[in-house]
Amino acid sequence: MGRKLGLWLLWVGAIAYAFLLAPPNQPDTLTLIQKLSTGDWEGINPLIIALFNIMGIWPMIYSALLLIDGRTQKIPAWPFVAGSFGLGAFALLPYLALRHPNSDFSGPKTSLLKLLDSRWTGVVLALGTIALVGYGAIAGDWSDFVAQWQTNRFIHVMSLDFCLLCLLFPTVLRDDMARRGLQDARIFWAASLPLLGPALYLAFRPPLSSSAATEAKGLSQQPTVTGQS
Repeated sequence: MGRKLGLWLLWVGAIAYAFLLAPPNQPDTLTLIQKLSTGDWEGINPLIIALFNIMGIWPMIYSALLLIDGRTQKIPAWPFVAGSFGLGAFALLPYLALRHPNSDFSGPKTSLLKLLDSRWTGVVLALGTIALVGYGAIAGDWSDFVAQWQTNRFIHVMSLDFCLLCLLFPTVLRDDMARRGLQDARIFWAASLPLLGPALYLAFRPPLSSSAATEAKGLSQQPTVTGQS
């Protein structure tokens, strides 16, 4: 209950902050979004280009966990995942608050789940993430980015969204690890590192097989021994 309440409060607080406390919108925001979306990047700070494209990778990273997780939840994950491509963590937070911890997986994988569960998908996302981080860090103008972050609501809220997605990933990571028989705490903490950790986790995690699903189910149903008399 405490976890769910905390996620709901975080969702409400993030929305309130974005609309009430973030810097005002700038007149050229729609033009900037259009240029970023169409690849017309001339004159745009590479840090903003990198961040914008990373915000497209994050929903794909989450979809590789949540669409599998949604198989065993009372509510479907796909509407929230679809919404995250435009709204990021603001769309995912309600699902994370409504879902129940569950390391089980049952039934055959659909073609989409096979694609999302593939290591090749993880490798592509990891390489794309590394390329964007490197491009932004090397070619970006940090002083300009800070100035825009302080004055532009779009840049400010997109940065907040990025931080929320980094913060929330561990809330679904442990169940995904359990489905694959991964129990090493070092893997959990390494995969929880902002952005690169989740991308590399997808590249190296073992695919979910029927045997892994059965093992995860057995672990979730195994009683906990609290002591002996």
